[in-house]
Amino acid sequence: MKVFQPKHKTGLVLVITGNGKGKTTSALGMALRAAGYNMKVCIICFIKGDMHSGEFDGIKRLSPDVEIHVTGKGFVNIVSSPYSFEEHRASAQEGIALAKKKIESGIIDILILDEINNAIELGLVDLPQILELLDKKPPFLHLILTGRDARQEVIDKAHTVTEMKEIKHAFTLGIEPQKGIDY
Repeated sequence: MKVFQPKHKTGLVLVITGNGKGKTTSALGMALRAAGYNMKVCIICFIKGDMHSGEFDGIKRLSPDVEIHVTGKGFVNIVSSPYSFEEHRASAQEGIALAKKKIESGIIDILILDEINNAIELGLVDLPQILELLDKKPPFLHLILTGRDARQEVIDKAHTVTEMKEIKHAFTLGIEPQKGIDY
């Protein structure tokens, strides 16, 4: 079977947003596919902290082609969080600095900013910071932004936007999250 080979690589901006399940999982699926082509992928997680996740443990097996950096400290603005808003914001800013560094390095093919839309909405990063990343993106780099509540300015700069819509979810039926499916 012959695989389609485009004459010119065009780095795309993809936004995966909406209130449905699967935004991060979709982006990680693209990372898996890219690893199959020996492409270099960097994933930066802006909200999820060091909580255990099967998908992140699995994606680590693709190292060194796929690297993952968790800069988030977990859920923001919840009573049980041991971190202040300022600490969450500082961690998110570390993620932005890392994203800039990875973009400038020129050695990655895909950069995934996981839950960056949430980080904007929560005030952990500023919209102009993300718009600047989009404007300075090299033409060969694919940039994937995930998370709920994508801003219209980000959507306008994207080549592809997918809205994940929850129609029905097992959790609303009283079924607990399932290992290997939900986490």
